[in-house]
Amino acid sequence: MRRRWCLRGLPVVAERGAVLRPGDWITYDNEDHQVVGLAGTSVRLRSQAGVESVVLASHLMAAPDFAVTGTEPLPALEPSGLLGTLPDSVREAAREWERHMVEVETGLPPDAVAGSEPRPGYDPAAFSLMERMAAKASELGVTVRTVQSRRSRYVQQGLWGLVDQRATRTWEATGRADARLVAAVQEVLDTETHTSTGTRSRLIRRVVKLVEATHGEGVVPLPSQRTLYKLVDALSTGRHTFGSAVTRRQTANRPQGPFTPTFADRPGEQVQIDSTPLDVMVVLDSGLTVRADLTIAVDVATRTICAAVLRPVGTKAVDASLLLARMLVPEPMRPGWSASLRMAASRMPHRRLLDVDTRMEQAAAKPVIVPDTVVIDGGKVFISDTFIRACERLGISVQRARPRTPTDKAIAEATFSSINTLFTQHLAGYTGRDVSRRGERVEDRAVWTVPELQDLLDEWLLAGWQARPHSALRDPFRPKRAISPNDKYTSLVAACGYLPLVLRGEDYLELLPVAWRAINDYGIQISYRTYDCPDLGPHRREHSGITAKRGLWEVHYDPYDLSQVFVRTTHGWITVPWTQWPLVNAPFADFTWQHARRLAAEAGLDDTNETAVARVLDGLLTRAEHGPDTRSAKVAARTRTVRTIPTPAAAPETEHRTESAPAVLPSVAVAEFGIFDAHAEAERWL
Repeated sequence: MRRRWCLRGLPVVAERGAVLRPGDWITYDNEDHQVVGLAGTSVRLRSQAGVESVVLASHLMAAPDFAVTGTEPLPALEPSGLLGTLPDSVREAAREWERHMVEVETGLPPDAVAGSEPRPGYDPAAFSLMERMAAKASELGVTVRTVQSRRSRYVQQGLWGLVDQRATRTWEATGRADARLVAAVQEVLDTETHTSTGTRSRLIRRVVKLVEATHGEGVVPLPSQRTLYKLVDALSTGRHTFGSAVTRRQTANRPQGPFTPTFADRPGEQVQIDSTPLDVMVVLDSGLTVRADLTIAVDVATRTICAAVLRPVGTKAVDASLLLARMLVPEPMRPGWSASLRMAASRMPHRRLLDVDTRMEQAAAKPVIVPDTVVIDGGKVFISDTFIRACERLGISVQRARPRTPTDKAIAEATFSSINTLFTQHLAGYTGRDVSRRGERVEDRAVWTVPELQDLLDEWLLAGWQARPHSALRDPFRPKRAISPNDKYTSLVAACGYLPLVLRGEDYLELLPVAWRAINDYGIQISYRTYDCPDLGPHRREHSGITAKRGLWEVHYDPYDLSQVFVRTTHGWITVPWTQWPLVNAPFADFTWQHARRLAAEAGLDDTNETAVARVLDGLLTRAEHGPDTRSAKVAARTRTVRTIPTPAAAPETEHRTESAPAVLPSVAVAEFGIFDAHAEAERWL
């Protein structure tokens, strides 16, 4: 016991706080022990079997099963946060009870003036605790048991034990509604996730129909309409049932577990790959405008965009392999890169962001990251055999994200938003992130083709993204300072102590698609395109030595640049240009060539004649530089629709007037005659 002195100077015997002393019995490690001795922070224990041990006091008291036998549990601290949520009247009543409990315990209230005397019946020196509690019960007009109960709760819980617990009760959000009605509301709310947004009245109607169909009409009691509205609002909180449908689906798709950030300690430890439509309209080779698809690979550790590929349509499997090739081979090491850069510069309709020499310097300084693990989604482009075999060959582990879980690739998803904010919104033809943010006639403002936009994106990644401070990249010695991806790569390489070796230019060719062809006198033919050069001379009409392919030669090609192909020989690679390249002299992809062949066939030309197709292709690329002619396209579409409507037989006068009709519709007449041939026209006049 410990002594406490009252205000009159007389010793008062009070209860001792929880202590541990020699001779006490405790429970520790699922066994009873007796405290033998205390030495500093060490406690010597003797078990019932007589085994002695020495344990640190902090370790002993932190054990889950530690308890001192024969003592009351430690008093709990007052929940100050909950006390602040109570009404003022409830708190004042609890403090008034606390004043009475202090007077019962010490003889004086807590606000007594120094030197005050205890009131009659409350002097601890003259009256016992039971007598003092009886006096307090008589004063307040309650039973002694009530005072004992309040004092016991005050000793254990403090002021919180004196609070009227009726004010602390929590109520169910559904109130007194029938459980069957609550289950029906929740079921209907679940079905609203993927439907169009409706009103509360529609949902209540569906709930009533469901309840009647499940339990019978009149079986489940239905509250008033006002109560039903309150019930629906309580159960739909946070689900956006009557708000944005996109937000509602995203909220429902959110994982149940906590969000854990993705960490990486070295470049290439994890690279996330994903595709999304870019918020900008591009001009196709046919003159029409569509949105472009962007596929990127983002390094988690440095936030470096290792590679980015643009297409006007859905990404194919070959694009993922090409993305891997661009990621692992530096741009200056790729075959024909400098020549293609100079060629692209001559085709740009506007001033370039960087000149050729500056861009080559920037590209050489860009970090090339060799990934250890790539995270992909369930798209066919990434789970195809082409991409998986390339990763297996390079020793890259492929980790597939869970279905409909974009948080597994959160960094790649956030990077798309940054690209739209920092780059895409400054381009002509920007559409905005949704229809409500789109301007008028955005397609008329589109001026960039896919190759030109790819060129601008590559330059912005070199000069803008890689050198710009990123909010998620911090200097460990100066956490308030954000650093750029290039600076983060430099610091992590120094910390790791090694630099992965990148692939060579020949390895870049290995990742390109393969076509097996013969080397004839006229060269190599792929999809009615002829490739030839003097270096093919010793190999013409020769057997490649590969019997499994009947002596054909291995030809690799870039589907985004068909101006040249690469042939593997016993002495190395041979770069073979397209024979009709001087006629076009512009970059074009495989889908552009196929579209040109279709246009040539529609014009009545031979789509197997590469010279004729090359002329159509040159016209396509020329029209693409001037943007789309949507008005002519709409007029032609209306004309084709009118032609499908059968007309009655015309009179001679009507037929005469119809013959002059093409003068009113010149676009229809021009479309029927095809491409003008000057040589044929000259011969016709001669």
